[in-house]
Amino acid sequence: MNRSLFKDLYYKAFQSGNPIFLLMGINILVFLLINLISIVEFLSTGGSPVADRITLILSVPSTLSDIPSRFWTIITYMFVQREFFHILFNMLWLFWMGQIFMDFLNKRQFFFTYAAGGILGALTYLIAYNTIPVFSNVSSYLLGSSASVMAIVVATATLVPDYTLRLLLFGIVKLKYLAIAYFVLDIIGMGGGNPGGSIAHIGGAVAGFVFIKQLQSGRDLSNFLKRKPKLKVVKNNSGSSKYNSEPDQETIDNILDKLSKSGYDSLTKTEKEQLFKASKK
Repeated sequence: MNRSLFKDLYYKAFQSGNPIFLLMGINILVFLLINLISIVEFLSTGGSPVADRITLILSVPSTLSDIPSRFWTIITYMFVQREFFHILFNMLWLFWMGQIFMDFLNKRQFFFTYAAGGILGALTYLIAYNTIPVFSNVSSYLLGSSASVMAIVVATATLVPDYTLRLLLFGIVKLKYLAIAYFVLDIIGMGGGNPGGSIAHIGGAVAGFVFIKQLQSGRDLSNFLKRKPKLKVVKNNSGSSKYNSEPDQETIDNILDKLSKSGYDSLTKTEKEQLFKASKK
């Protein structure tokens, strides 16, 4: 039973092709590995030097001069969490908002938004900690997927602002108001106990907003990740050929523009089918 459950979880995360489950799987796997090391160390020595060292190696340092020798942290930090509630809320937001995101866009755009949010969040953090006087003598490091998740949240709210969610205690709330509240809390949070995290969230929010606005204007910033399609020719018995057809980018951009202006219900059946095909690329 347990083995079957493990196989099912492994399949969903790493073999199903669902980008939401893949990113959640990576985050959870890193969380479990580091914390298992920490538990073993604590039970053996009363401390966790190896787990702490791994965390530092994967996290973004606030000192700009350290970045060239730890350049990989701009990417790795967005998959590292040590606290249970930190990863719990990040994964819940990623799952909830990711589902809506994937209803309208494709996995290439999802991966791009997650990565762009994380990278811009790290850069915003570094700029702030090396230019704002109050942080000049502060030694810190950045970890967690929050900036990447924030990019997904804001991108989804920008794409479908009037999409509604039912929240406990608050009732039905439009997605745009939820994203605005989230953003405002991060602005306030810059004066709290985790200013670096709040600053990174703001960078992630900007990344998500800019991506969708560019997409709505006809420019898909994730296009550089697109694989060049291979033209397939299928011969039938009569000797004629048939080309494998997919909706082109201009068609998809026009559909997305219509979607952002008039909503999903305004799309024709053909447009919905074309959008679905594009989302599976």
